[in-house]
Amino acid sequence: MNTDAPLTLLGGLTPQTFMKKYWQRKPLLVRQAIPGFRPPLSVSDVRQLVRREEVESRLIWQDGSGWNMKRGPFSRLPAMKKPNWTVLAQNTDAHHDGMAELLHRFRFIADARLDDAMISVASDQGGVGPHFDSYDVFLLQAHGQRHWRISTQKDLSLHDNLPLRILRNFQAEEEYILEPGDMLYLPPHVAHDGIAMGDCMTISIGFRAPTLAVLARGVLEAAGDQLMARIGEDPGLYGERPGPGPRLDARYRDRGAPATETPSLLPDALINAALDAAQRVTLTEGLAARFLGQWLTEPSPAAWFEPQENAPDFHAGLPKQGFLILDRCTRMMYRGKELYINGELADIGPGAALRALANDRRLDCRGRLARTLNQAELDTLNDWHAEGWLHYRSQ
Repeated sequence: MNTDAPLTLLGGLTPQTFMKKYWQRKPLLVRQAIPGFRPPLSVSDVRQLVRREEVESRLIWQDGSGWNMKRGPFSRLPAMKKPNWTVLAQNTDAHHDGMAELLHRFRFIADARLDDAMISVASDQGGVGPHFDSYDVFLLQAHGQRHWRISTQKDLSLHDNLPLRILRNFQAEEEYILEPGDMLYLPPHVAHDGIAMGDCMTISIGFRAPTLAVLARGVLEAAGDQLMARIGEDPGLYGERPGPGPRLDARYRDRGAPATETPSLLPDALINAALDAAQRVTLTEGLAARFLGQWLTEPSPAAWFEPQENAPDFHAGLPKQGFLILDRCTRMMYRGKELYINGELADIGPGAALRALANDRRLDCRGRLARTLNQAELDTLNDWHAEGWLHYRSQ
């Protein structure tokens, strides 16, 4: 993607300009971000989707008793003519190729940040109440109209004892009515309230925003796994092919320790030995990359891979035509000499062809890069194909 080329999706802004002036800074309304937009899934399709056990869904409605929420699956939903209800379907990109392709329009932002495409179907006056998200979101109108009110207010206190996170004192500053194809970008913590005007469907493109505590814990877990791998113990999730670091296989010794009259008291020497051992561990870029690469490529819980039938074998080389295409549920990233796919550290490094496959999510079998694949890479692609992680298309 040319990040310096204007995008209709961003109202004529280039991705670089959007990221510099709007991303995590201020809201942006784009009229006809996708002109003539026809959503990959219809309202009827979504009503069927939330019947499925593997689809994470919620039904939200408001009545005389206040706000209510129920988790799916739903064998039946209220009639569209009944007002004040909304059904949400999460991770729709894991269930439908068209939704995955829509999500991938936003890959001018790193895959490490891109999360999922959620669909909201609402009857007249339906919504989820004034709230805020802790992550960035693009709200794309797919069907009907929705009235949005937004605010950059500092007061983000919530009502107590509600099944939803609803703001206690929402004060709208701006209002918009979105038509199909219109889109509203909101940075984290911008308060917003969307109300359906008749039958309505909105697609939310959400992003991952882990806490710093989660990031720190992950790097420390990777360090621990690699420590154990170096001494031949269970390597854990992040210990395969550990990087350079201390080999802490010496046993704790306390020769000369005096007899104790307080046997339940933890010895100072043992405390100091533990601290000294921990301080010998260096937290490196490689550790962070190992944790993030595997963690961020872990497939969605909704992911389901189906191996392709009657497809060619790649051991002797790729077919002379066609494409390799990553499955919609496959997540693939790389850093330095490591390649990560679906929560695993690949057995091979990220050669030029595999980097292209990760970035473009497809590889032209007739292209120059395809001809550079070595035997180990071909064998790995064959394994991924057998797992259903990628597929071959003849055209």
